[in-house]
Amino acid sequence: MSITWILVANASLAKLYANFGPNKGLKLVKELIHPESRQKNSELVTDRSGAMAGVAGIGSMQPQTLPKQHEAQVFAQEIAQELYRGRASNAFKRAIIVAPPAFMGMLNNVLDGPTSQLVTDRFEKDYTKTPEPELAARLSDRIYL
Repeated sequence: MSITWILVANASLAKLYANFGPNKGLKLVKELIHPESRQKNSELVTDRSGAMAGVAGIGSMQPQTLPKQHEAQVFAQEIAQELYRGRASNAFKRAIIVAPPAFMGMLNNVLDGPTSQLVTDRFEKDYTKTPEPELAARLSDRIYL
């Protein structure tokens, strides 16, 4: 039996479904929540930007990555680890990823090579709030329901 994992994610929520073959539908395997990605940048920073004294022309240094973006990257890494563990334990043979474009890029950057090779389809959509039957209908030509 060839199991397909379907990851539906955005920067704060990920739902991992399994499809066990034709006419088997979707089964929710795991849900990951990362509330920090929903907070405002100001809520994630504990102090204001530092100033560099003695350097002409530079008033303050800004972080290269906004805190909210950093939290999204942390969550992408967490999801990638979940997919890695699933691949390493042979829990699936094929994967499909559905995520908004910016978060898809983050996921693609952190997936290891062997896991990335099992991803047969990538859809740049945010279906995290889509009910399961509708999600199954939207992906039916890819997951062989």
